[in-house]
Amino acid sequence: MAHQIVWCDIPVTDLARAIRFYSAVLGAPVKEEKFPEGSIGLLPFGEGEIGGCLYRSDENGPSSIGPRIYLNVQGRLDEAVGRVKANGGKVVQPKHAIGPYGFRAIIEDSEGNRVALHSP
Repeated sequence: MAHQIVWCDIPVTDLARAIRFYSAVLGAPVKEEKFPEGSIGLLPFGEGEIGGCLYRSDENGPSSIGPRIYLNVQGRLDEAVGRVKANGGKVVQPKHAIGPYGFRAIIEDSEGNRVALHSP
């Protein structure tokens, strides 16, 4: 079966700040890619994995309501949550179990988006 989610776009107001935030929290570099129509911050992902990007747009903006994206922090949830405040974000719900699906923490990123950090 194909993945139901194939990509995510996370809207930001300040791309450079968001790239710094996500690079620190995810523990892997978010790479800026430039195109004639603008730049994006490419979230880290490997072959066969679901990817996503940070982007700035006049049509969409950050939001603390709406769909919740879960970002995998590969067994380093405590470390990732510890980097949220230091990089301009806010911890909305600290680390907690989600049954047989592992653990998550709900955070607000440096731009005002509500996202979940997830680890098995």
